[in-house]
Amino acid sequence: MGNTKEPLLGKTLLELQMISQQLGMPRFAAKQIASWLYEKKVSSIDEMTNLSLKARAALSEKYVVGASEPVEAQRSSDGTVKYLFRTEDNNFIETVYIPDEDRATLCVSSQVGCKMNCLFCMTGKQGYAANLTAHQIINQIFSIPERDKLTNIVFMGMGEPMDNLDNVLKALDILTGSYGYQWSPKRITVSSVGLKKGIERFLNESDCHLAISLHSPFPAQRRELMPAEKAYSIVDLIELLKTHDFSHQRRLSFEYIMFKGLNDSLAYAKELIRLLHGLECRINLIRFHAIPNVPLEGSDMNTMISFRDYLTNHGVFSTIRASRGEDIFAACGMLSTAEKQKHNNQ
Repeated sequence: MGNTKEPLLGKTLLELQMISQQLGMPRFAAKQIASWLYEKKVSSIDEMTNLSLKARAALSEKYVVGASEPVEAQRSSDGTVKYLFRTEDNNFIETVYIPDEDRATLCVSSQVGCKMNCLFCMTGKQGYAANLTAHQIINQIFSIPERDKLTNIVFMGMGEPMDNLDNVLKALDILTGSYGYQWSPKRITVSSVGLKKGIERFLNESDCHLAISLHSPFPAQRRELMPAEKAYSIVDLIELLKTHDFSHQRRLSFEYIMFKGLNDSLAYAKELIRLLHGLECRINLIRFHAIPNVPLEGSDMNTMISFRDYLTNHGVFSTIRASRGEDIFAACGMLSTAEKQKHNNQ
């Protein structure tokens, strides 16, 4: 494995400049390589025709573009597509493409599995195997057939983005940088269960939107649903968020999965309003999607509508997120590659 070539895909401009320098190429070559990777989306170094033959040969000795297509695709009756990628170290991750009228969203993964072990999430039940590299994150975007249709990217797939922040920030730099995909940060949302240090750094180093998984405004109950609450108090996090400005460029949202008889009464809506008072934010209400061996049920639509209307009427703008891809286990909380991993290891 010692002579395996390194992928160029997922390298930031700074990294490409270092590579160019090491190979004795002119400094501007880094921008040319970036343009071939992220603008023209070539699949081989040979296609980088404005680099000299000598430069391409030097580059090809140690590097490849490194794109790898998904190994499987499952299509939902609603148009959602779930892609399965195999990583170089023989792990698996899932990526979900969600078309919706004039929007096309890609839900990307940041880790193989997840350490957070939220009660209602299949990825958490799988456990954690590895952080994804910036290359593995960008490859999910680069290598799907619908890549040129994408309007939005959400880091809401497998894993906790703030637990792999270096690689997530690198990927965001490539997506938003003038040398990269040149996307507006307003088209990208990064989700977190609430890792305070990571969120603080993310807010300082990126302009992308932030979504916090909330699911209960009561810390004791949230701890039962989300063990991360023990280490990362939602109350402390909200105090931190209040020190940032969310009124202009960046949007702050809270994800709230609704469980029947558990967190869907007006007492919860009132506590949410109290907890979030003074924050410029919105709440996305999500129906719970049943997963194996978890004795929870989703709230009915009438309850969700009443809950939404109460929040919105009391100054906290709320929406009900449409459920997509449930029939192929691609909906919120349903991503898991544990079975694939098991078969692969046999």
